[in-house]
Amino acid sequence: MRKVLSRADLLLRVADARRKGQTIAFANGCFDLLHVGHVRYLNAAAQEADVLVVALNDDATVRALKGKGRPILNEADRAELVSALACVDYVTIFPEPTVGPLLEAIRPDVHCKGTDYTLDSVPERDVVRAYGGRTAIVGDPKDHSTRDLLARITGST
Repeated sequence: MRKVLSRADLLLRVADARRKGQTIAFANGCFDLLHVGHVRYLNAAAQEADVLVVALNDDATVRALKGKGRPILNEADRAELVSALACVDYVTIFPEPTVGPLLEAIRPDVHCKGTDYTLDSVPERDVVRAYGGRTAIVGDPKDHSTRDLLARITGST
């Protein structure tokens, strides 16, 4: 089964899962240079529902968020790596600056964010609340980052 889906195909799969009575969890991020913090975040997100959807920022958005030289891996490669994790059911790439429009389209039961957020600081909390979903803070403490990993690789620490 193909896990990396267009938005249209993802909406069909989510609708099918709901018809089967399954709940949907949603996680998002850049996932540039997949590391243990990402894996722990996604494993924890998967525990929140029956199906885990992961949304990846497209290359242009990662560049705007992270700066020159990013992403390290292109969006297709990042999506393939994330989709290879057993805990991930579906992956989609989104071009918008925030996941708000995708959350409105999918309406997951739970929107999962990492521990660098609090329930009050999640930017999309009002979108999720408006359709009746909930937000969960999941994963381990934010002790891992791609930025720190890159600094170690380049010896700039």
